[in-house]
Amino acid sequence: MLSEEEKTAFLQELDITHSGLERLISASYSLLGLISFLTAGKPEVRAWTIKKGTKAPQAAGKIHTDFEKGFIRAEVVAFDELIECQSMAVAKEKGIVRLEGKEYTIKDGDVVLFRFNV
Repeated sequence: MLSEEEKTAFLQELDITHSGLERLISASYSLLGLISFLTAGKPEVRAWTIKKGTKAPQAAGKIHTDFEKGFIRAEVVAFDELIECQSMAVAKEKGIVRLEGKEYTIKDGDVVLFRFNV
């Protein structure tokens, strides 16, 4: 078993950016038409798998059916942009958090906060 350092050195030596497992998972998702979006809160950050082309209310329904029934809007930011900002508060200050409605199609890597009323 290789250590993390050894794995990194091995991949660099072969000029490979992702491991075989990462590439297999990515190819499988693509073949099956799947994407992931993220939710983040105080207790946890979680990735949710959905079919590509899923609208925001149906994505919310993957978390809980009440979220889909009472969907109001979604606050959305791309994962890479959120990492650059290092917090949702900074992302909001910069104006990169978007408010999206029922017709918004979730994109791979979106970080979403669903607003709903039950």
